[in-house]
Amino acid sequence: MSAALLTGTPLTGRVAVVSGASSGIGAATATRLAELGAKVAVLARRKDRLDALTEAVRAGGGTAIALPVDVTDREAVQAAARQVADQLGPADLVFNNAGVQLVSPITDLRQDDWQRQIDLNVTGVMNVIGAFVPHLTAAAEAGKPADLITTSSIAATRILEKFSVYSGTKAYISQLTRLLRVELGRKNVRVATIEPGMVDTELPDHVTDPDATKLMADLIDRIDVLQSADIAETVAFMAAVPRHVNLTEITILPTAQAI
Repeated sequence: MSAALLTGTPLTGRVAVVSGASSGIGAATATRLAELGAKVAVLARRKDRLDALTEAVRAGGGTAIALPVDVTDREAVQAAARQVADQLGPADLVFNNAGVQLVSPITDLRQDDWQRQIDLNVTGVMNVIGAFVPHLTAAAEAGKPADLITTSSIAATRILEKFSVYSGTKAYISQLTRLLRVELGRKNVRVATIEPGMVDTELPDHVTDPDATKLMADLIDRIDVLQSADIAETVAFMAAVPRHVNLTEITILPTAQAI
């Protein structure tokens, strides 16, 4: 069954930025936002994948630009924000999606993995916020819808053994969203987080711990897990609702997922 529920082009006139857009949820969301009428800027490190994505969007009649960038590089993200403004106009829909999952027992002391998750899942998220909040507040002041949507995870609230650092970074994102919504909501900027359960993406491919790998593989084998398109449609819906409606914290689980 297709995940597509929205019809027409309800996002016409919107300028969307999607980080972590080279695969999975990011790529699917960028594609769907463009299908629904938004002009889309896609950010990630893998230029070849971004180029293929933008070519596909344009072939479908949409507008997209590729901005290869490592979101952990603050100056590079700031430069990307300027390019978005110059080429598409100021962003009014930011899907802050880049992240990495590196699961291991804390006693393994994989401190490089810890730091990588903190750098991307926390610092990278903050760099995108720092670069694009001025765009969003300006859009809201002009009377347009303005959305900051960040990808968290059910790991933000569940106790999952060996997920300690990853879960900590996602808990940071979920709590940050609650606080930013208070500040930015007063300025008519909607702030939201999406917390998916098991999604069939490449993210689990980065997991090297055998127990965690088996947990994820078993879920994919046993139940009908989420697809990237399911998350994409949800993000699109969050952006398409009337400007005074803020769907702030959405948990999405496969119906049969019990963990």
